[in-house]
Amino acid sequence: MTNRTFTILKPNAVAAGNTGKILDMILRDGFTIRAMRMIFLSRNDAARFYAIHKGKPFFADLVEFMTSGPVIVAILEKENAVASLRTLVGNTDPAKAAEGTIRRLFADSLTRNAIHASDSDENARQEWSQFFTPDQIMETDYYL
Repeated sequence: MTNRTFTILKPNAVAAGNTGKILDMILRDGFTIRAMRMIFLSRNDAARFYAIHKGKPFFADLVEFMTSGPVIVAILEKENAVASLRTLVGNTDPAKAAEGTIRRLFADSLTRNAIHASDSDENARQEWSQFFTPDQIMETDYYL
């Protein structure tokens, strides 16, 4: 079943110039990009996005990191999109991520792990709705 998921290429991936390489891996894995843009997260945006972690010892550092530079937010489509992207992304800890995964190749550490990938269809919809309105999501394939 074709469905959608959400991703964020984090500030360290953008700053290192790895966005093109990461997006190429995503496209080569069969995903279609339905919406994408580069933004700066405000402290409020980052805190709202990561609210599930509020109260945890790393929360303040996570918000600080996610607001330290631009990020790329995107809606991706593919069969079994959530599971497929999470496989491509790899373990949260890049030292434990499988060879060839995005985090193994581009993450700096457990906390600076290069990319976010939604963990369920429901969370994906909730997450992308923080960054995109329905009219910003491409529903049709366009080829130049």
